[in-house]
Amino acid sequence: MSLLFTPFEQKSLTISNRIVMSPMCMYSAQNDGKATDWHLIHYGTRAMGGVGLILLEATAIEKRGRISARDLGLWDDSQVPSLQKIVDFVHQQNGAIGVQLAHAGRKAGVDDVIVAPSELPFNQDSPIPHELSVNEIFHVIESWREGARRAKEAGFDVIEIHGAHGYLIHQFLSPISNKKTDQYGGSLENRFLLLKQIIQAVKEEWPKDKPIYLRLSAVDYDEGGLTLEDTLNIARMAKAEGIDFIDCSTGGISPLAPPVVFPGYQIPYAAEIREKVGIATGCVGLITEPAMANEIIGNGKGDLVLLGRELLRNPYWALHASALRKRKEFEHPIPIPYERGF
Repeated sequence: MSLLFTPFEQKSLTISNRIVMSPMCMYSAQNDGKATDWHLIHYGTRAMGGVGLILLEATAIEKRGRISARDLGLWDDSQVPSLQKIVDFVHQQNGAIGVQLAHAGRKAGVDDVIVAPSELPFNQDSPIPHELSVNEIFHVIESWREGARRAKEAGFDVIEIHGAHGYLIHQFLSPISNKKTDQYGGSLENRFLLLKQIIQAVKEEWPKDKPIYLRLSAVDYDEGGLTLEDTLNIARMAKAEGIDFIDCSTGGISPLAPPVVFPGYQIPYAAEIREKVGIATGCVGLITEPAMANEIIGNGKGDLVLLGRELLRNPYWALHASALRKRKEFEHPIPIPYERGF
């Protein structure tokens, strides 16, 4: 399993292995969006467990952009210290840490104005969102800029822009949810404009020597939605704007689920984007076994392996995988108090 435990370098960042904790909403913050001791223990345990890179859950750049009232936030300077505490602890464990900056758009679950590119609800039980004007879009972009500034102040190693799962950026990208007739609607290039301007705004605040990731839903699973060919073009445009890595997921723009789900079902999308766009990618989706993760890296299907629910079940997954290697050069040694367990 040597490949799974090889370092991954991008710009000034070196991740000690190819194992990533995928962003997963925990809905455990208070209404002020600040991280708590619960988050410190939650993420800190995975860092002690040998995960190379931890990506924090969707962290809202606007209060009205939260998926739930208990989401983490970076819309206010007062939210920085509690996140910095987590960053510092992960760094003490020789881990890297990033934050996923997000806006839920029409899928927001808070008692506030719901916004979207068009007045189209997510489903028949969802509220009709307010259609963002060009001037209002400008203010949303500025919120992403400020979120990036705060992420820099907290000391994060990576920013991931959340452009997937039916949230605001994805709503602009997909023709299912974007019926605008101005410069933000119509062609794929126009629908990409919001994401383009967000990337540019983030880059103005984010250190040039730190990578910027982008999570995309490769396909919409819905007739008339984004196809893999569309996403290849989106990834090409994003790379040209300075994105360093594509975190490849699928779906979420509508209630329609994938037709079939099985371990590694999203890997082919990451592999194709990696090959055809020439950009580093991450594979995610029901990956549970070390041998499978190692095969992904070994066969060039992705550069990083993102684990979600498996790390909820077993925060020490990486240490167990390392023990299977029976090698001593693992970059995240087993904590001395835990050695007897391995």
